[in-house]
Amino acid sequence: MSKKKIKSIGILGGTFDPPHTGHLFISKKSLKNFKLEKVYWIITKKNPFKDRPYFSLKKRQEKCKSLIKKSNKIELMFLETRLKSVRAIDTIRYFKKNYNRKIFFIMGSDNLVSFHRWKDYLKLLKMCKFLIFPRKGFDKHDMKSVINRYRGKKNFIFIKNERIDISSTQLRKRSNGNK
Repeated sequence: MSKKKIKSIGILGGTFDPPHTGHLFISKKSLKNFKLEKVYWIITKKNPFKDRPYFSLKKRQEKCKSLIKKSNKIELMFLETRLKSVRAIDTIRYFKKNYNRKIFFIMGSDNLVSFHRWKDYLKLLKMCKFLIFPRKGFDKHDMKSVINRYRGKKNFIFIKNERIDISSTQLRKRSNGNK
């Protein structure tokens, strides 16, 4: 009798202000390398650690949909109203309750610097696996982060690939104000 393998999904959350090819790259890489059934892009109105977004939620949703339109394995979701929260812990609880799937939380290494400030981050560490993609310029910061003490734990998977040299911040700076 063979043991049935539990299917896996990926969660990539953020303001996507704006979305870019780096988001698409890490989603596709996660789908392929970890044989994920689907990656959900969970868009939020506002990052709890930043000022208001540059682009409107509607514009960011349009841009996300345009970027992922060729992939039937990447789906955009807005859960904030339903969950009454933008926090990762609440998003993961939602997926654990409503999907019988193993969960991989996908993020760039730049997020490790402030990860210890996320709501219930220690609980979050126990609820899912983290796929950490390197971001150019964040290796030294990553090594100094509080979360570095968990580097050897099996719930953190550090992806070795070329560093992603694109960011929403760079794109906003280059934007000509097309909100």
